Amino acid sequence: MTLSTPDQPIPILDSISSLARRYDVWLTDIWGVMHNGLQPFPRAVEACRLFRQGGGAVILISNSPRPAETARIQLREVGVVDDSYDSIATSGDVTRQMISAYRGKTIFHLGPERDLPIYDDLGVTIGPLEESALVVCSGLFNDETETPGDYAELLADLRKHKLPMLCANPDLMVERGNRLIYCAGSIAKAYAEIGGETIYGGKPHAPIYQLAFRQAATRKSGITRQRMLAIGDGLHTDIPGAAAAGVDSVFIASAVHVPGGSEGLMDGSVLNDLLVGIDARPVAAMKGLAW
Repeated sequence: MTLSTPDQPIPILDSISSLARRYDVWLTDIWGVMHNGLQPFPRAVEACRLFRQGGGAVILISNSPRPAETARIQLREVGVVDDSYDSIATSGDVTRQMISAYRGKTIFHLGPERDLPIYDDLGVTIGPLEESALVVCSGLFNDETETPGDYAELLADLRKHKLPMLCANPDLMVERGNRLIYCAGSIAKAYAEIGGETIYGGKPHAPIYQLAFRQAATRKSGITRQRMLAIGDGLHTDIPGAAAAGVDSVFIASAVHVPGGSEGLMDGSVLNDLLVGIDARPVAAMKGLAW
């Protein structure tokens, strides 16, 4: 795998087309790359369509706590068309695999009701924490108004009952329109800080990449990781996760790390500051995915 080193500046590209011929598969993040939660990024959608038209495969790899089919419906609602990608690997799918080990048991759900499809047909019961063997955190109950600080008492109670927490979305924050909102990862981080046991399946952890690799193999026989490119906006999820999985990466500047997102300032100096303390280095960076 080709990685930039501290003495080699990371190129900031306006177009990804110059990299396209080096790869057969893109592992493309959704939120922050393909859309902002409310609207699609048309140039990113078009870039994926053109890559596919040239013979490439696009696997959307997301920390969404929703199963792939539910995520597909959300993509259509936001305006990301089906022909811009081949398949979807979500943290929700990986989480469902992990929840299946608790069949017949009670689980405490920490998150909004819209994420309840994650339990469909798994044979578990959603109930109070006092009766539960596991807490599954898919997000905040109300991410429009709450912060992790609002959960101190609940997390202390979960810790008292020694409940392990399965985090269905390791992201700390995502961009929704022109706002940043907290995700399940921020709750899991707070729980770990008070000594709670946390379990993850999404990026940057291995299980979601293994799922994406299996999907890629069904579309490109004999595909190697050296011919895959991860594209994402998470400096603590997408970039180190790709490196650990043996895959090159491209960093996309969203508002999660760059004020103003694609409209904000990102030059070599800003990029170097962002990468301080991060061992994994992308092969390139972009203000927004574009062909």
